[in-house]
Amino acid sequence: MRKPTLLITSLAAVLALGGCQSSLTGDTYSRDEARAVQTVRMGTIESLRPVKIEGTKTPIGAGAGAVVGGIGGSGLGGGRGSAVLAVVGAVAGGLLGAAAEEGITRTQGVEITVREDDGTMRAYVQEVEPNQVFRVGERVRVMTVNGTSRVTH
Repeated sequence: MRKPTLLITSLAAVLALGGCQSSLTGDTYSRDEARAVQTVRMGTIESLRPVKIEGTKTPIGAGAGAVVGGIGGSGLGGGRGSAVLAVVGAVAGGLLGAAAEEGITRTQGVEITVREDDGTMRAYVQEVEPNQVFRVGERVRVMTVNGTSRVTH
């Protein structure tokens, strides 16, 4: 009886973690950004540098891990030992869940330094997109809406 419950809870935790991830690519817009006027500036790429974009750190990962760890721990031992192991399992599961969420949602990014046509140099960081390759010396558009900027071809 406990194994199906643990399996269902674990599956729910994984699905919850996957749903937390939002896209940081240059071609993804939030609902608030859609249909909003954007400022478009032109420029030339001066340099590119690979970077890592850290994952999300919400209470969901820790909470899901704590639930799974608590249920798993309570299934071990008997009497008071079961309660103690449930607490230990919940704490350990919470720590592992938080670390798993951050690791699962971590992405590869690119820092794009652009010399804009007015002479200013600015750096932009966005998630790497598989179908979009930037090159030094390439002309690009820098689009800004509601304080969020993205570099596109």
